[in-house]
Amino acid sequence: MQVVIFDDISTQNFYPLTHTRSTGDLRCGILKLRQRLQHAFEAEDSVIVIDPRLEKLYQERHPDWQINNLPEGDKLYLNSRIRFCPEVISEINSLVPETCLCSTDGTIALRSKAQIPFGDPLPEGILKVQSNCKLYNNIADMVHDNAAMIKQDFEDIFYEADNYFETEPGVTVLNPYNIWIGENVTFAPNVVLDASEGPIVIDEGARVMANSVITGPCYIGKKSLIKIGAKIYGGVSIGAVCKIGGEVEGSIFLGYSNKQHDGFLGHAYIGEWVNLGADTNNSDLKNTYKNVKIYSYPLKTQIDSQTRFMGCVVGDHVKTGINTSLNTGVVVGTGSNIYGSKLFSAFVPDFSWGEADQLLKYRLKEFLTTAGIVKGRRSIGLSKEEIILFEQLYGE
Repeated sequence: MQVVIFDDISTQNFYPLTHTRSTGDLRCGILKLRQRLQHAFEAEDSVIVIDPRLEKLYQERHPDWQINNLPEGDKLYLNSRIRFCPEVISEINSLVPETCLCSTDGTIALRSKAQIPFGDPLPEGILKVQSNCKLYNNIADMVHDNAAMIKQDFEDIFYEADNYFETEPGVTVLNPYNIWIGENVTFAPNVVLDASEGPIVIDEGARVMANSVITGPCYIGKKSLIKIGAKIYGGVSIGAVCKIGGEVEGSIFLGYSNKQHDGFLGHAYIGEWVNLGADTNNSDLKNTYKNVKIYSYPLKTQIDSQTRFMGCVVGDHVKTGINTSLNTGVVVGTGSNIYGSKLFSAFVPDFSWGEADQLLKYRLKEFLTTAGIVKGRRSIGLSKEEIILFEQLYGE
């Protein structure tokens, strides 16, 4: 039986982050959604079904993956949006041929010989089995599930893994059995690792500078840098090759993004190749303590996030100037370059340039030049398929 991990039409609910990636490549916890499914179902060679507009980009990046190429025979389809609960794995494993596990959020899993490409409805004749388990419906769901998923990933994967737990003199460690440290991680003096409230995982090649405080549950990705005096609170996941300073709480960074300086970031989701200028701050709680509204790309309006705590969502390749202020729930679209002293609220459209009350369209040629320079600093080029995708996004 071949495992197929599929995105569905709800990938649009996760724009701008899924402008440039599969829903399965969103991080929640230590792992990305796709990685967690592959681990749980022992399916590293799974087929993936993604939005056709991303197909050539993924084929370019992952030439050995099976992308939108469904095999014949019995297949187990797994929705990349699965929100893990204790029952979901056993419920999925109990599926017999031509049955579907469903929730109020949509199709969780399907076992069938049918060929079901991206966005297609269920084939006729499928028996539906109802489940109480859920799917992620928007970015706020992931932000608020992040701490729980860090704990689960630690127990499932890292607790028994080879641990290079060694710290330099002067590093304070609380609850060391709740800490996993990868190879070639370095610590400067006066670092505090407090795993009293949840696990801390610091992955290979990361560096933690002096006087930083990291509290669990927290994940620091490979080759990331935690700057001097950083305050990293619980519920934070930081992807690979990031540089993080200041105060961060309950937030997710995908990778290759920088928040090097002082400033508060709370309950936020940050894409790749983002640079937050010095003293960029966001609000994650309204003064009225009412639920935060967040912009929906499919509906083209703000919707209730169902939570009082929600900061910003920042798409790939966004840059903010010094002292930029981001209001509660603001969504900053892909490729934007924003600055100035006025508060950014609600929604900043993709490829915007300027201040909050005077946004212009960022010139595509200038955006691509900057993106190429930024990636080049990490010895990564801006590929042909990336350029084509950005041209398409720019024209929408």
